[in-house]
Order: sequence, then C-alpha cells, then structure tokens
Amino acid sequence: MKSYRKELWFNIPSRMDFKNITHDVVECLRESGIKEGLALINAMHISASVFINDDERGLHSDYKVWLEKLAPHEPVSGYRHNDTGEDNADAHIKRQIMGREVVVAVTEGKLDFGPWEQIFYGEFDGRRNKRVLIKIIGE
Repeated sequence: MKSYRKELWFNIPSRMDFKNITHDVVECLRESGIKEGLALINAMHISASVFINDDERGLHSDYKVWLEKLAPHEPVSGYRHNDTGEDNADAHIKRQIMGREVVVAVTEGKLDFGPWEQIFYGEFDGRRNKRVLIKIIGE
C-alpha cells in the first residue's frame, strides 16, 4: 500500500468564509499516483473545518447566516471560553457543527463523488495562517 501526505496552507482575509479546495485535492491525488484507496482531508486547526457540499453561492451565504444564528460572534462576553482573553468561542462551535474532516473514496484514480459534491475549507476565525492535511492511502 502507498501513502501520500501534503499540507495546504490558507490565510483567509475575512473572519468567516469558504474556499473550494477540490482542485487542490485532485492535484494531490494525481501527485500520489494512487488509483484505488481513500483520501482524508482535514482541517488542522480548531476554528476551521473541511466539508463536502455544493459549490453554490446562495448555499454558502445561507450557511454563514445559519451558523451566525447558531453561534453568534457577538457578544463575545457570552462565551466562557472568551474569559481567557480570546474572542473566538463561536469559531470553535461553528467548526464542531461543520465538521473536522472528510473521507473520499478513490476509484480508478479519481475522487468518487456524487453529483455536485465539492470539498471546501471552512474558516471561522480567519486572518491568520492555518493548514489542511491531505492524506491519501491505497494502491
């Protein structure tokens, strides 16, 4: 069995945004040479996420509104975590909702997606460097 590992680094200029990283993962799969196996893609930071969904602007806008309703950034004093001097408790909660990672089957050298599926990096406390791990295993 072969194993491939790569880190992608992002610095999203806004507090919350989503970035389509499907092309990056496809490029890693090509570099790996793996034709059958699994690809793990996970956010390596506790205030960011990786998820699969449609690349549709309205849906992404809906996500932002929904997440802000579920875990509003302000008032920052509403979270015990922020008693430490942080102001990102909401980002931790948003990450928990959207998930840490995805696993995608690799079949015949391609990501084995359903219709419209794409991979996204979700940022909930941006404006600094964060990374995503891509780990691909298989033959």
